Formats: sequence, structure tokens, C-alpha cells
Amino acid sequence: MNEQDIREELCRYARRITLNRLVVGPGGNISARLGDTMYLSPSGYALDEIAPGDWVAVDIPSGEIAPGSPRPSSEVLMHLYAYRADPAIGAVIHTHPPYCIALTLVRDDLPVMFPDQAALTGRTAFVPYVLPTTDRLALAVAERVREASSMLLANHGLVTTGRNLREAYYRTEVVEESAKIWLIAAGVGRPKALTDEEYREIASLESEAYRIELLRKMK
Repeated sequence: MNEQDIREELCRYARRITLNRLVVGPGGNISARLGDTMYLSPSGYALDEIAPGDWVAVDIPSGEIAPGSPRPSSEVLMHLYAYRADPAIGAVIHTHPPYCIALTLVRDDLPVMFPDQAALTGRTAFVPYVLPTTDRLALAVAERVREASSMLLANHGLVTTGRNLREAYYRTEVVEESAKIWLIAAGVGRPKALTDEEYREIASLESEAYRIELLRKMK
């Protein structure tokens, strides 16, 4: 994959994020990595308005922005620190999904409840409220990216990572659906989570391992 491919793929997933109402207006930011460069959404744009040439190229080791680029997203440090913390990360997606935000208002965890959640995202980390766009938020996310591929940000939103944009995007969808399911279930009774043993059994399934590997390879 070359730079143009990355820019076009970012546009495709940016449109999907907007279409599925995972952000509103100019909210949210996404990025993808190519070598030592990350391509990040620019500041002030709705994600579905970004053209291939608008994505901001940032050197990961130095943090330098390519000359002539638009102003990067205000969450540039969160993306930069995540890539530095885990070189295996190929994409970072930060959205403001309504069910995820609602969940953080009433609890500080997201139980694992069903097989897709167990296999595709595993346990979701929780980040207590930190002022957005600050280095404190960037550091709080970076501290957790090695232990979890999805992080709920209290009163704020969701961050997911993946080896590629497809994997990070599907994790966004699964976590939002999980939050929705928990909130619906909690409205009528006490939600029943998978036990640790049930969770481990799903994670060890050969079929799930195969599906996850396909997800990582596909673009």
C-alpha cells in the first residue's frame, strides 16, 4: 500500500463513520500509519468532507508536520503517542458514538456479553474523564493501547486501534453495539455477562482466530 492508497482508504472509512452516525459535525478524528508517517484528519472538517489530499502527514518519531499541510486534528497527540507506544498499531479511530458516551455516564466498564465482542474487541479499557485535546488525555490513552484495542473515554467517546483501518473500524462498530445492548438490557433487568471461562473459550476457538486473521489482512 502506498501513500495515495492510504489517503483514499481514510476517505472511505471517514464516510462510513459519518454515515453510521458515530460522529456529529466536525467531531472525531482518524488516522492510519505508513512506515514512520501517520496520516491524520485535519482540524475543522467533518470527516465526510475530507478529500484525499487533505489528510495531514505527520512524522511519528519527531512529530513534524509535512510542509503545506492543513492544521491537524486537535487530538494529534493522542494519535501520535498511540503509534509510539505500540508499533503494531496501523490505525487509530476516535469517535463519539452515542451509546458509548451514554454508557460512560452510568458505569466505568463494559462487560463482555456475546461472542463477536469477545473475539473482535476483547475487554474494553476505561479512561476516566480527562480534558480533551490535552497531552494528559494522549498519555492516558497511550498507557492503555498495549492492553486493549478499544478504550471508552468517560463523558467523551471511544478510541479503537487496529493493524489496519478495517480492523479498527469494525472494533468501533462492535463496541458501540455492545454499549447499546447493555443499555437496553439494563433497562429491563440485570444484564448477564460472559464468565471468564466462557470468554476464554471463545478466544481459543480456531474459527475465531481464523476470522480475526482475515480481518487483519483484508483492506
